[in-house]
Amino acid sequence: MMDNFMTLEMLSTFAGLVIATGLIVQFTKDIVKSKFSDIYVRLYTFIISLILTFVFACTGYDIDNIILTIINSIIVSITAMGGYELISDPKAKK
Repeated sequence: MMDNFMTLEMLSTFAGLVIATGLIVQFTKDIVKSKFSDIYVRLYTFIISLILTFVFACTGYDIDNIILTIINSIIVSITAMGGYELISDPKAKK
């Protein structure tokens, strides 16, 4: 049984990055939505996932690893946004 909620090892995995990105965005998106439109929340989600991926899951800072980290951040942000929409309102018309 796990005795820690979030560890550094978990943050270096895909699932850990998605959970952390989703939690951070959900608790802070009201600040972004009060000043900007909804499209900026998606950009904000990408920025959060980019920061978390560079800090916890980047394997190096040469050009190949930087490009892979950016691609991984895109996947993490799309998954974090989709996961929330799936849970909050699965029958919403898009």
